Amino acid sequence: MHDTWETIDRLVEWLDAESGVSPEMTRVLRVLKISEEAGEVAEAIHGVTGSNPRKGNSHTWDDVQAELCDVIFTSMVALRTITPEAEKVFAERLNHVAERSLNR
Repeated sequence: MHDTWETIDRLVEWLDAESGVSPEMTRVLRVLKISEEAGEVAEAIHGVTGSNPRKGNSHTWDDVQAELCDVIFTSMVALRTITPEAEKVFAERLNHVAERSLNR
């Protein structure tokens, strides 16, 4: 997972270099970006199921998988933007949820 966080750090550095907004607005926008990406997952699900008669079957499960990955790394970028301890915060939260599931 460490290599993953190194990649996220590089993405954050690149995004920061390209950003034209204040650091505070950057944090807000990166968190909001998660909702945008989640909407793309929903759109792909509709496309897989053909539930939108205007668009029909416009997506595949591979599209859904790709969009889910986008949600994950967008969330990781947002977390890293909020805290330099993102890797630690994520690991602690994952362990907390995993332990909670064992106690049921």
